[in-house]
Amino acid sequence: MSKRRTTPAISDRDPLTGHISGRVKSLRQQRGWSLEQLSAASGVSRSMLSQIERDAANPTLAVTCKIAQAFSMSLADFVETPGASSGIQVVRADDPAHLYRSDADCVIRTLSPLHLEKDVELYEVRLQPGGALRSAPHYQGTREFLTVEQGRVRVVSHEDQIDLGRGDSASYRADVSHAIENLGKGEATIILVVIYQ
Repeated sequence: MSKRRTTPAISDRDPLTGHISGRVKSLRQQRGWSLEQLSAASGVSRSMLSQIERDAANPTLAVTCKIAQAFSMSLADFVETPGASSGIQVVRADDPAHLYRSDADCVIRTLSPLHLEKDVELYEVRLQPGGALRSAPHYQGTREFLTVEQGRVRVVSHEDQIDLGRGDSASYRADVSHAIENLGKGEATIILVVIYQ
């Protein structure tokens, strides 16, 4: 005799809860954070975050606010449902929520909407002279495509490498160790597309 399921049917779930579940996972992955890192930034336990991402827990307002603050977002922006007010989604140049990384060597700005579960991510990368963006392998099958808008860079993908100048584009495996290095004396600007299989 089979056991009766106790989890609610999909149709019974609160659509906002499902939206928050996908939102948390998407934002965390875009920043390259582990559950432990998000837990440290938000003050929400790792187990609770895991349950939220699996749509197995309905977060309270207080918990949702803590998670939004960890991503430097207002609660309204964090829970905004795509398409609720307009079919056009805008990423403003000065939106701090889209600043993925900023340090002395590298600034990365997310150009794609943060709240979408997606297979493609779009970034603007600015590297200072001598700066580099080095990445561990992404998921199996992941590829990156980039176009150099300004400067000279070297792309390294495992044991392969190529030098690129302004207007050049390249695609390469990103499921191996890879890097983008600024070879010039000025700032290099790159448009980077990450495609997950």
